Amino acid sequence: MLNLNYTYRIYPDAKQVEFLDEWLETCRGVYNYALRELKDWIASRKCPIDRCSLESEYIMRADYPFPGYQQQQNNLPKAKKNFPKLKAVPSQVLQTTIRRLHDAWDFFRNRGYGFPRFKKYGQIKSILFPQFKVNPITGWQIKLPKLGKVQINLHRPLPDSASGSDVGASGFVIKQVWVIKKAVGWFALISIQSDILIPDAVPHGHFIGVDVGLNSYLATSDGFVEPGRKFFKDMHRRLLVLQRRLSKKQKRSKNYEKARRKVERLHNHIAFKRKDYQYKLAHKLCDMAETIFLEDIDFRTMAKGFLGKHTVDAGFGQFRDILYYVGKQRGVYIAEVDHKGTSQTCPNCRIEVRKELSDRWHSCPECKYHLDRDIASAQEICNRGYEQLSTQGLWGKEIGCQVGLSGALSLDKWRRAAMSNSDVGSLHHNL
Repeated sequence: MLNLNYTYRIYPDAKQVEFLDEWLETCRGVYNYALRELKDWIASRKCPIDRCSLESEYIMRADYPFPGYQQQQNNLPKAKKNFPKLKAVPSQVLQTTIRRLHDAWDFFRNRGYGFPRFKKYGQIKSILFPQFKVNPITGWQIKLPKLGKVQINLHRPLPDSASGSDVGASGFVIKQVWVIKKAVGWFALISIQSDILIPDAVPHGHFIGVDVGLNSYLATSDGFVEPGRKFFKDMHRRLLVLQRRLSKKQKRSKNYEKARRKVERLHNHIAFKRKDYQYKLAHKLCDMAETIFLEDIDFRTMAKGFLGKHTVDAGFGQFRDILYYVGKQRGVYIAEVDHKGTSQTCPNCRIEVRKELSDRWHSCPECKYHLDRDIASAQEICNRGYEQLSTQGLWGKEIGCQVGLSGALSLDKWRRAAMSNSDVGSLHHNL
């Protein structure tokens, strides 16, 4: 099953914008009401039965069931009788709002933290239309339930089967549409699905390792270095001016809302620039090689350090996801390797060469291998990728398929890598 997402700009008229804003606020009320019911059920059962709580709690009877997704979804028709405002919103949009809450609840239960929070005014910025019986796109318009036809900028055509009226067994069909509100306008994220099965890419062609960092955005094992880009820092001065003006406005006033939109619009501009740059860089890497190796770094941990602001600005995690997406579309194999010690290992003789963060040049005392630190780290990542693919858990045992699968490493290098550090040094000098 193949799923693809296409994002387009839409242009609703004034009446449709009014409807969409009302729907967003209605969905926010439904989300908060369902969350309140969930928290009340938890609070009524958090204290032992043989003592009273020191806090006042909403009392529910003992046989009251847990307010799960099915129960809260079934309560929506009853709620529409008491709150006629809910009838204006498509029923499936309200159901997906409840679904989003319980997805957050399940996510909290699995990882143990991140309890769902109440949504403030304006915090819900998207609604989902999960099902379409017929193709909603007609020309330069998209037809949405209870909203009518909305102008859409189809700057990139959908696959023929998705945009046509007849859909074959292996063609694309439109499954759902997200309508997203941003500071610059409204967007429609269209999800299409097909029964076409695309096999996963296999290691082939030219191999490279990629090392990311703050000094240079990335470096490859071939010697390519992409200079660092600081999207947030470049616009920080302008952002400070807008935020200072916003802080002096009276909250909820018209001038406050105008100033807030300017701040939000600038944040959107920064995010758009970063994503556009990362997509172009991902395509550039896919042009360089058919097999790419990355480090399995948890960038959330890096963001907690003293360079956390710059790490978040770089968006390495988003870039890795984009690279996987682009690689899958272009048939490029992308894998992750162990990141521990990649910058402290010589890629030539594989011994440990300790370096501080300020040391930007790699100089091996054993094999006299000298080059830029980031490129050396990328070469070590590539070496580990070779080992991961060719040995299959048999590293250190010289077998015939090791050299053949790698396609690039020489037999001498495989022998040196399997020896101890002292043997490697003596072998190098004997040669």
